[in-house]
Amino acid sequence: MSGHSPLAQFEIKPLVNLDLATSNISFTNSSLFMILALIVAAILLALPMRNAKLVPNRMQSLSEMLYQFVETILKDTAGGKSLKYMPLVFTIFIFVLFSNLLGMLPYGFTVTSHIIVTFALALFLFIVVNIIAFR
Repeated sequence: MSGHSPLAQFEIKPLVNLDLATSNISFTNSSLFMILALIVAAILLALPMRNAKLVPNRMQSLSEMLYQFVETILKDTAGGKSLKYMPLVFTIFIFVLFSNLLGMLPYGFTVTSHIIVTFALALFLFIVVNIIAFR
């Protein structure tokens, strides 16, 4: 009797094996879903804004509402001076949002379920915040 484990959805599986000297730099399902999150974000956010109109269509409205949502949260929690960091906050928000949404699809993979991705984002933000603080 072979069953399907509920933890199988969290396994990182190599799709393209790449070995560089003593390091394994294989292209995995985690890498694939990070790239897919980037592509979906670009399609849903950047493409509708290419031909922005005064009276927006549905996709442009979605892009603008998402941006305004993050901007309002940032302004309400950190104040008006924090808006100069809006591109960084918006980028990380969009990456986490679309990564999690793709993980909800059947046969999807949630990259933020792995501690290394969360740690890498946290370490990056820690370094950026400290550089800004020292400046």
